[in-house]
Amino acid sequence: MHPSDSAPPFNAPAARRLREALGMAPGHVAYGMRAQYGLAYVTPDTVIAWERGDAAPTAVELTALAGALWCSQAELIGEPRTLREHRLALGIAPEDVAREIGVDIHAYLRMEETGEWRGNERQSEALARVLRLAPRAFATVTGRDQLLANLLRSAVTARWQGQLRTVSRLVPVPRRELEDVLQEMHLEYQALMAATLTWGGGSSPDSGGAGREFLEGILDEFWSRIAAP
Repeated sequence: MHPSDSAPPFNAPAARRLREALGMAPGHVAYGMRAQYGLAYVTPDTVIAWERGDAAPTAVELTALAGALWCSQAELIGEPRTLREHRLALGIAPEDVAREIGVDIHAYLRMEETGEWRGNERQSEALARVLRLAPRAFATVTGRDQLLANLLRSAVTARWQGQLRTVSRLVPVPRRELEDVLQEMHLEYQALMAATLTWGGGSSPDSGGAGREFLEGILDEFWSRIAAP
């Protein structure tokens, strides 16, 4: 199956609310999809199954359903979780995204399918702009969360300056802002660890507990300090 044909995240309750708001029965929706979009196999039972969450429409069916319900595709899509789902939520064709970011369409579709983003810094900035991705969403949909977490742990436990360049390549955040955040997190972690030391030079019974908690939640700590775009 082509990646663009698989089912995007579907908001079943929204589909039902939109249908009922129009005063339509499932049969009316099914008829509209058959008559206007040529989906001869769609029946009232199909629409009911979608609304119950027993099944989900494909990308093609979602387009037809949105047309039958006089709404945008975005109103029928749940919270996007992947690169492809963010694109579908905006109703943008993959060819348009590939052209805007400057990559071959086949290469872009492979990245959507595998979840492995291989673009350079300029292409990453273009991708975030075209798909309206906030920095945290960008890192997640391009599969960079784990790598970013590892780099952040190194930044707060050792020299933050040594990780600045690599982190800046992973997330579309101004370099000056990254400098301030990494330095702030480094100082806070070091203060937590220093607070565990006893007057005798040893460590307290709870030595490192606060530090370990800080490291475990390093991504949340980082993104909570990054200004919303």
